[in-house]
Order: sequence, then C-alpha cells, then structure tokens
Amino acid sequence: MKLVTYSVGGGAPEVGVVEGDEIRPLGHESMIDFIGHGGSPEPGEDVVKLADARLHAPVPRPGKVICIGLNYEDHAEETGAPIPEKPIVFAKFANSVVGPGEPIVIPPITSQVDYEAELAVVIGKTARNVPESEAMDHVYGYTNANDVSARDIQLGEGGQWTRGKAIDTFCPLGPYLVTRDEVPDPQKLSIRCTLNGETVQDGTTDKMIFPVSELVSFLSTGMTLEPGDVIITGTPPGVGMARDPQLWMKQGDEVTIEVEGLGALTNPVQAE
Repeated sequence: MKLVTYSVGGGAPEVGVVEGDEIRPLGHESMIDFIGHGGSPEPGEDVVKLADARLHAPVPRPGKVICIGLNYEDHAEETGAPIPEKPIVFAKFANSVVGPGEPIVIPPITSQVDYEAELAVVIGKTARNVPESEAMDHVYGYTNANDVSARDIQLGEGGQWTRGKAIDTFCPLGPYLVTRDEVPDPQKLSIRCTLNGETVQDGTTDKMIFPVSELVSFLSTGMTLEPGDVIITGTPPGVGMARDPQLWMKQGDEVTIEVEGLGALTNPVQAE
C-alpha cells in the first residue's frame, strides 16, 4: 500500500491511498493519527487524480526524526572515520521536514551543503525495550529521505551533527509511505541519489552495518518510539564531502533520492 499526505487546490492536507493514477481519501488529516488508529485503510468514494494533487511529506511533522550516522561501512571508509561499534545517533526536527518538490533552502550560515540518500523507517506502534526479534512488528513502512548536511557546521564547529543537519528544510521525505508488507526485506534495496541528473550515489541497503531491526531495538532501549516517528538509517558512499574536488549543492540544483520500490523524491535547491 502506498500512502500519501496530499492536498488539492490549496485545501487542507489529508491522508490518502494511491491506487494507480488516483488517490482515495482515508478520512484522516494526519498520518500520525491514521497510523495511531491502526493504519488500516477504509478508502472513501471520492477520487482525486494523482496528477492534480500536491504531495506533502508523508509524515509532515514527526514527533521524532532520529538519524543514524556512518551506518554503511564503505561510507565510513570514504570519510576516514572508524567503523562504529554502536549506532551513532543524532536528531532532526519537524521544521527540518519538507515534502517532494519543496525547496531545500540554504541559509547564509553554511556554504558546504551535502546530499545523503537514505532509507527512512516509519514506526507503526509504540516501542520501548523491544528485542530485535520483535522489532519489525513495530515498523509501519518506509519512505525516501535526504539527510541534507551542512558539513562546515557539522565538522567545523567541534562535531555539531545536530546543528549541521537539523537546519530548516534539511530533511526531505517522500513521496510515499510504503507499508512494510510491500517491502519484504529492507536490507535488499537499491539506493540512489542524482544531482542535476548525474548519479552521485548508487548503493544497496545490504551494506548497512546495523540493519533496520537492530536500529529499532537499539533506539527503543530507554527511548519510547511512537507511531509516526521516523528513523533515517544512514547513507551509502558518494557524498559530496568525500569527493575530489568536493561537491556541494547550490542555488538552482535539483536532487533526487530513489530507494527501490519507494518512488522518487525530488527537491530543488535555493539560497535563502
């Protein structure tokens, strides 16, 4: 099932299910509310053409956006960082989240803005102290994420990961929330980023150091995960920071993230 948060003609956002080239409303204004009420669709009779709808981030204002750093061994190697023994955790916030087609806005405080293609996990039911063997029962589905990063802040201010990554608009999500049943194995997905049509990242999720099940279990230890919370699971190699010469996003660029089966998330880049 492909779910969206969408609006038509400037109206209020609502939740719908995509069926071919159409959207059927599900009677909920909030994806968090929909998931929290069981996440089982009861489509209405009204139909909206997908082409006529504006798609928002599937979860526009998550309660938590939890991010994992250096979770692909080959990405850690390209940055010269040691392979982590435990997941590296940082956060983004609701103001960081934008949807497909919305601009990534570069503020004056940074000139080194990088892309990161990532698989995002959306929590379906409350999880606390969950063993890894039960972790996937708490996953509702998946979407594309771009962990946009201001490297000069992240690395140049003494390791400010959250400050460098939680800037407004620096967490594009979408276009769909694809339910877990349509993704049999999240560790067997291709993951790709293109910048202005050129492929800059091309990897697979089987290279994750800590798989989705382990991340959910680890994060639930001491931290309650709630319906609609988002876990962004790390990026494969090819980031702009590790290139020679380095490659930074700038005004006028267009960046696209594609995780297999989740559609394509495209955002323009503009300067504030």
